Amino acid sequence: MRDLYPGYDVLAKRDTPSWNDITRRVIAERLSVDPSAHSFFSDEEWATLRVVCDRIVPQPLDRIDPVPIAALLDRKLTQGLHDGYRNARLPPAREAWKRGLLAIETEANALCHAPFPKLAADQQDTLLREMHQGKLYDAAWGDMPCALFFKERLLPDIVKTYYAHPTAWSEIGWGGPASPRGYVRLRANFRDPWEAAEAKPGHAVQALLENRRVDR
Repeated sequence: MRDLYPGYDVLAKRDTPSWNDITRRVIAERLSVDPSAHSFFSDEEWATLRVVCDRIVPQPLDRIDPVPIAALLDRKLTQGLHDGYRNARLPPAREAWKRGLLAIETEANALCHAPFPKLAADQQDTLLREMHQGKLYDAAWGDMPCALFFKERLLPDIVKTYYAHPTAWSEIGWGGPASPRGYVRLRANFRDPWEAAEAKPGHAVQALLENRRVDR
């Protein structure tokens, strides 16, 4: 994976006017999550969820501290936090995730004779692809359409959780919440001087130096 924002670390903004105390507290809570901690999901569900997260959002193998997607999702469900809306054909988030992970395991054992975490990567991807396409029909799904679960629960929950973490912000060069400083240059191809500089082809070193000296 090419580093589009070399030398950029959004956490360098922690003690600058970009973030207020509320933002610092919220981000600190996200950073403090134990990647192996889970209380909502059973051990079996947890093993499946972690692999599903890895297939949906693969992270660089050399990343020292991967975004703990599964743990953050477990914490959200444990606390009973919700988006405030859902498709009427889906059960509430907690029930949908429990049923969905059970169905994934059931499908894996029926189709490949092994638990989902034990399948080869291509088999895991095939099962997830068939879920997306609505081609899984085991009774474990109940009245919850597998494609709807994938498109409106599994996929958005995992992706949104990933991109709510500072590691992902640094990866895409986002400055994070800007309160009280605020963003000013909002036109396309414009950026505030404290935002990350993208490494255009042949200009990686220039971007690296700029990202290290910007007034964060």
